[in-house]
Amino acid sequence: MPVPDRMLTPKPKRPITRRTLLASMLAIAATSITAGCGQLAYRLKNDVPDTFVPNPLELPPANDVFVWSQVIDAVDDYFRIVREQPVQNSDGIILDGTVETSYQIGASLLEPWRKDSTAGFERLQSTLQSIRRRATITVRPRGAAYTIEVIVQKDLEDTDRSQYATESTAAVRHDGTIVRQQDGYDDSPQTLGWIPLGRDVSLEQVILRDIFGRITQADSKRLLHHK
Repeated sequence: MPVPDRMLTPKPKRPITRRTLLASMLAIAATSITAGCGQLAYRLKNDVPDTFVPNPLELPPANDVFVWSQVIDAVDDYFRIVREQPVQNSDGIILDGTVETSYQIGASLLEPWRKDSTAGFERLQSTLQSIRRRATITVRPRGAAYTIEVIVQKDLEDTDRSQYATESTAAVRHDGTIVRQQDGYDDSPQTLGWIPLGRDVSLEQVILRDIFGRITQADSKRLLHHK
């Protein structure tokens, strides 16, 4: 059976109009600009990731008194020390050193001089929530060298209600009845306890870098620098 000529003739392609081409180019340009702006905004808000420091960290050989003084000087910039046992690695005496700090409420965005909250999420969270931290540092002699471990625990305050909630506040009547308040009533939220949030790895990294730099790098010659 012969095939009709109209079935063998290919369909003519629809020509691409200037409007269609312009719309396609605008869509591609908008996608590229959006992706580029997103990457630029991420770079502006986030620093370049630093090299991860092992925890525990190996310290080079040094005098035990010098190592311990640098550890105490560094930790004191972040927390208040409540208990310490100096490390000993001389005269045949080998003893691990331990530093324990007290709990400290996390620094907020309005306290840039405090260093117990790292920049970014940790400082923002400490601004919006009641966060507390404490640190435990252990220095172990390894021959002439040392191993230091930094553990920072972070807790979230557990309260009975929100800061300005009204579901359990004491109401004052205004219908003419005399209300006598004998004792003051504390209307602020009551702390029920603290919820562990695990370890603050970012602050551990900062403290480790600080201690390692103090021990391995020489003091810079600044104004009023004494030799």
